[in-house]
Amino acid sequence: MRKFVLLAVVGFGFLAAQAQTQTATPTKVGYADVDYIFSQMPEAKQVDTELKSTQTMLKNQIEAKAQDFQKKMADYNANLNNMIDAVRQNTERELTQMQDNLQKLQQDAQTTIQNKQTQLMTPIYDKVGKAIKEVAKENGFTFILSSQIGGLDVVLYGDEKMDVSDLVLKKMGVTPVVKTDAKASQPK
Repeated sequence: MRKFVLLAVVGFGFLAAQAQTQTATPTKVGYADVDYIFSQMPEAKQVDTELKSTQTMLKNQIEAKAQDFQKKMADYNANLNNMIDAVRQNTERELTQMQDNLQKLQQDAQTTIQNKQTQLMTPIYDKVGKAIKEVAKENGFTFILSSQIGGLDVVLYGDEKMDVSDLVLKKMGVTPVVKTDAKASQPK
């Protein structure tokens, strides 16, 4: 991941140098805190609520199946000594099938949550991306960087005047809430 970030920074430097040699227009670079932008958007809060609802529903289904399995297993263990071989073998096959179904349900639940998140977040990503492009064009920015990618700082230092996060929010019709002192005092 660090190699990717380093490669991106070097590539960005090359592109910036190339752009300056080809045009007389100075390169203007800004950055945006995408996590901050998402945290301010009402749509993100709705997505979070919907995802939590889906997770709760799936968790309840899994827990119900697990309880059925545990009950059947306890019944099997309690009556094991009194079972004839055919009934014991049938019950063991049934328990194995129940366990396999429970594992598949857990895997399917994970996939369902990921798909739901992608489905719900794609329009928000598109909206933010469009607003960033518009802000860049309107304010003469050549590049807009993300201040973080995957928890790693991409912008190691940035003049606060170049942070376009609030401009992006305003472009989308969201009134930015004042950043907390902890967020505002973090080094960029």
